Amino acid sequence: MTALLDDAGPTALERRIEAARRATLDWLAAMQAPGLPRGVMRISGAHDPARWPGVLLPGTYNGVQCLALIGGLEGWSAPDRAGAAGWIEGARRADGVFRVAGMTDDTVFKKPDRDETWRYVDWHVTNYSLGAIEALAPDRAPVLDFARPWLDPMHLAAWLAHRDMRDPWQEGNNIVNLGSFLLLLKRFGAPADAAAVDRAMAVMFDWHDRTQEPTTGFWGVGQLSDPTRMLHAFAGSMHNHHLWYATGRPLPGQDHAVDYCLSLPPRIDSACIDVDAIDVLVHGHDVFPDRRHAIERWLVTLLDALLDFQNPDGGFADVRDGIRRQDGWVKGYEEPQGLSNTFATWFRWIAIAMAADVLMPGRWDWRFRRMVGIGYRRPRAGTGGTGAP
Repeated sequence: MTALLDDAGPTALERRIEAARRATLDWLAAMQAPGLPRGVMRISGAHDPARWPGVLLPGTYNGVQCLALIGGLEGWSAPDRAGAAGWIEGARRADGVFRVAGMTDDTVFKKPDRDETWRYVDWHVTNYSLGAIEALAPDRAPVLDFARPWLDPMHLAAWLAHRDMRDPWQEGNNIVNLGSFLLLLKRFGAPADAAAVDRAMAVMFDWHDRTQEPTTGFWGVGQLSDPTRMLHAFAGSMHNHHLWYATGRPLPGQDHAVDYCLSLPPRIDSACIDVDAIDVLVHGHDVFPDRRHAIERWLVTLLDALLDFQNPDGGFADVRDGIRRQDGWVKGYEEPQGLSNTFATWFRWIAIAMAADVLMPGRWDWRFRRMVGIGYRRPRAGTGGTGAP
């Protein structure tokens, strides 16, 4: 218990978090898609599954991981878990890639190169789909044939050399997604796969060491010349940081990354930006005793704002204004921002849970993801393995 929380009234804050958690569990239950296995969810109250059946996949992988995080999978039977995992696997292709039904060449875009666009979109959907399956059935082996070419050090080095670091936010997602697949290959593959993964990760860390900006701890072109580029470098680089957390390596420049996040105002931004900043600070809290008080003060302020941001229905929105789309699906499903949706609800609960895990350790049994990527929390020394499903 921190002195800061003693002064602020931890019991009242605990009650607010618990009330918010229960309200979200009720909202997630209301997103259940009729006639489908337990846990298959609409992405929001506006989502019409008859018109947009493919959107049930992101609705489900976001919703299931939110349930796992906040205790909503407790009490699920083995058939319920297997049914939901099997339904998600219905979106899996033979090589192991998951894809949202309805996405086509003419409706997706991330880069002018079509292969790069599909790789980004597919890897993003695959990482989150696998994360949901792992939450439901931790020992269920994934199919990872699509990732095997990156076990070749020459192939991986060439791919890394072609990362466009003018867009570090996008590339950070690419890199952490690939890292998650490689680490899964090490976990589920043969001994030869484990050795190949170690060689590939050495290539990946070497590239990062050579291209990191040492004064910020981030990756990205022009980050020191423009505040927006710096923000994007931070938002992308916190994904890369997970590779260090998951492998137990000391992260170069982590102190600078923490200081940058402490310089940001602790107020509501997008669901992505808010969880990114909290992720950096929570992991920094574990290793920088001299910054802990400042981090705790920052977390308390944003945690209060996050709880205030919850919608009356119990879910969370991304932002209040504009149009929300599935990442990369520029001519696909869309809905108004401001609505509660499973993506934003999960991301905002990651932020709330990470903050609460620092400020009130042990109050809740948060179940953070074991796979790197958004929702991953490095186990703290002596916790017995925070983050296990």
